[in-house]
Amino acid sequence: MSDTGRQSFTDKAGSAMKPDSQKGTFEQASDKMKGTMDSAASSMQPNSQKSGSQRMGDSMTNNSSGNSESLLDQAKNAVGMGSNK
Repeated sequence: MSDTGRQSFTDKAGSAMKPDSQKGTFEQASDKMKGTMDSAASSMQPNSQKSGSQRMGDSMTNNSSGNSESLLDQAKNAVGMGSNK
């Protein structure tokens, strides 16, 4: 379960697994805005104040981990769904 004020893990997964080519303009813009806001929230909240599930979720989606590519992005790229085709 995600922390209060953060994007739910279900929403993140659903957005990540649907290719941009199947999304409308509004949906793409909405996903980008939600992701940006969630990333900002992740960066502003110290890991010591996050729940265990939120820390794990942030590490999976590369929020505040400092890696150049999240595990989710790596998986999407491996199956040809990512932006690094």
